[in-house]
Amino acid sequence: MSPILLVLLSYLLGAIPTSFWMGRAAYGIDLREHGSGNLGATNVYRVLGWKAALPVMLADVAKGFVPVWFFPRLEDAVWIWALAYGTAAVLGHIYSLFVRFKGGKGVATSAGVLLGLAPLAVLVGFAVWALTVLVTRIVSLGSVLAALAVPLAVWLIPNEGGRTLLWFTIALAAFVVWAHRSNLRRLARGEEHRFGRGPDRHVLPPMEHER
Repeated sequence: MSPILLVLLSYLLGAIPTSFWMGRAAYGIDLREHGSGNLGATNVYRVLGWKAALPVMLADVAKGFVPVWFFPRLEDAVWIWALAYGTAAVLGHIYSLFVRFKGGKGVATSAGVLLGLAPLAVLVGFAVWALTVLVTRIVSLGSVLAALAVPLAVWLIPNEGGRTLLWFTIALAAFVVWAHRSNLRRLARGEEHRFGRGPDRHVLPPMEHER
């Protein structure tokens, strides 16, 4: 199969709007109109709760993992094509053509990409994220710090990708930080949402209030 075609398939896979479909199918709402308006797992948790957020997060991780792990096994292209597949999946998640190019911020999908390329570095990033959220209860801050920690882990831990993977993770980290620029502005003003307050129940249909 052509690597170019697989790049396109990677974008389409990443562009699957899992959170949007979850909100529409299970709760009858458009998540772009609630919470932060973002189509990522964090906003799903904020608006709908963890039972909706968990499957969305796992699906978003899979959208990044499948292209870099499975697609290279379909053709004989050089290893660097896996980076192209991962990049396309992340861009698809952030700029999904299915929801007018408005998606999530790419953290879970980026984690899936790196899980396929550098799993030990992902564990380091997850540890940084978990510790940050545990201490501050601010998911966006954890996501930014985790993104910054991954390139450092890739640099310190031997891996197949070498400098190519290092520069890829640096670029990915920069992109994640840029995607969180509005969160960072709210954080500087002390207005960023804190994890653990639970879903905003007022946006749910009547049957959800009664549960």
